[in-house]
Amino acid sequence: MNWGVFEGLLSGVNKYSTAFGRIWLSLVFIFRLLVYVVATEKVWSDDHKDFDCNTLQPGCTNVCFDHFFPVSHIRLWALQLILVTCPSLLVIMHVAYREAKAQRRRNAGGDSYHCTYPNPGKKRGGLWWTYLLSLIFKASVDVVFLYIFYRFYENYSLPRLVKCELQPCPNVVDCFISRPTEKTIFTLFMVVTTCICVVLNLVEAAYLIGKRCRERLLLSTHQSHRH
Repeated sequence: MNWGVFEGLLSGVNKYSTAFGRIWLSLVFIFRLLVYVVATEKVWSDDHKDFDCNTLQPGCTNVCFDHFFPVSHIRLWALQLILVTCPSLLVIMHVAYREAKAQRRRNAGGDSYHCTYPNPGKKRGGLWWTYLLSLIFKASVDVVFLYIFYRFYENYSLPRLVKCELQPCPNVVDCFISRPTEKTIFTLFMVVTTCICVVLNLVEAAYLIGKRCRERLLLSTHQSHRH
């Protein structure tokens, strides 16, 4: 990974975010991305190798593992992190589009140029909607993945022992999951941080809407006083 490019993207997201957005970005980077990179991949690295079933029937262990682990935790988390960070990059792209548009008009207009966006990063017009929709999308992605994890792994926990009776297993066999307690702890940690991120996104969306309504109300009051 090119950490210089990644640092540049993070600083861009931080620059155009509110205080709630900066807290959300810190949570995602420190408590989700770094924990994922440093810890979870190592914890789940032996999930298939050390998934033991008390049978020597060929294929039984693979079938049972596929049944109880339809999708790996780390692959789901990787997809979740990708989807949840993409909307923030769209905000940066929108600001860059504004700056490029302003530069083209400045070059074409010369001295008579009138700046449409004195501050391209200010959340007005289309950028306000882009930012608000990005918050809603990020919260929705996290909620959907919380539901997926709950359906795949009930109560977000992994049992020590699972019983499997799928073909080609000859009968009901006992299968043992590798390090279930450690995996459950990390799963719950990621679930809690995801819930906090959802709350932050909703609070930030409410803050933006409330701020816009307040500005509209003050503007209408000012105009009525002038008339």
